[in-house]
Amino acid sequence: MKYVHMDSVEPGQYLGRTIFSSNGAVLLSEGVQLTVYMISTLNRIGVTMVYIKDPNLEDVEIPEVISEETKRTVMKQMGETFASIRSGKDFDTRAINVSINTLLDEVMKNKDVLVQLSDIRTQDNEKYVHATNVSMMAILVGINMGLNPSQLKELAVGALLHDIGQIESLTDDEADDPKKHHTWRGFETLKNKREFSLLIAHVAFQHHEALDGTGVPRGITSEEIHLYAKITAVANMYDNLVAHVAGGQHMQPHEACEHMMALAGTKLDRDVLIQFLKIVSIYPTGTSVRLTTRESGVVVGQHRGLPSRPIVRIIKQEAGVKDLDVKEIDLAKHTTVFIDQVLT
Repeated sequence: MKYVHMDSVEPGQYLGRTIFSSNGAVLLSEGVQLTVYMISTLNRIGVTMVYIKDPNLEDVEIPEVISEETKRTVMKQMGETFASIRSGKDFDTRAINVSINTLLDEVMKNKDVLVQLSDIRTQDNEKYVHATNVSMMAILVGINMGLNPSQLKELAVGALLHDIGQIESLTDDEADDPKKHHTWRGFETLKNKREFSLLIAHVAFQHHEALDGTGVPRGITSEEIHLYAKITAVANMYDNLVAHVAGGQHMQPHEACEHMMALAGTKLDRDVLIQFLKIVSIYPTGTSVRLTTRESGVVVGQHRGLPSRPIVRIIKQEAGVKDLDVKEIDLAKHTTVFIDQVLT
């Protein structure tokens, strides 16, 4: 499979990964042959990147930290939680705990798999994909930082619900009131939940604070920010950067990592960032790249601990020659060859 921008998708190509709605229902199944109408619909609902099947990459597997079934379950639960809050009803904390237990079990089982945020996002499912991704990445960082199972569960729930205060929109008059900020509203929503630790509410409260005191809503500094919130802040920023930034654009994973490292020690916790960079794939499998050798290819494999040195498959076809010339360059072994550019 190749991970490509919607601008590059053509009728007749086959979808490489299923697209889900916010409630976990299938919008388009893996393997469907795309039509002009389908491509137009994907653009209309806000899809920017998709996986496309490629006969030259049929053997390439993209390992996942959590299964599609678990993602659907968590997204469905988040949809029900947000709907309950919108309607003024109490939400089901027991169901959230069940989803979190499933998520924790899968992440622990696949903790050596590098994170690739490859879910296909739509305007409808984006907030639920975001919540799931942030929780998954927070758990992995927490594992690396030596948190115990009880702490990991607190962190996972807090990260999953970190944006729960965003459900209700603000009026212009409310926008400048710190106590109307979604972090404060999230804290107010969660603090009275007896089934949850108060630390879970503080993840929602503090995930937009900065070490240097320039964050919101209270402008507290490093010593006052809980570790769970520091971890969630890193995962939250990364997912936001690779999903979308101002103007609807998004950063490539390596660009997002560079941007975040520049914030180490001022906005983001340096120790957390060091552990975070160990769990993400800087050049995800399926990404088209150009090497310093001027050859272009597709990333087909990863190395745990060496996220910037993947395996790249180069496929060439000489004029008048039927057979393809295929070779793979393992950048962990070819130490003088580097990725020069990500091709979008």
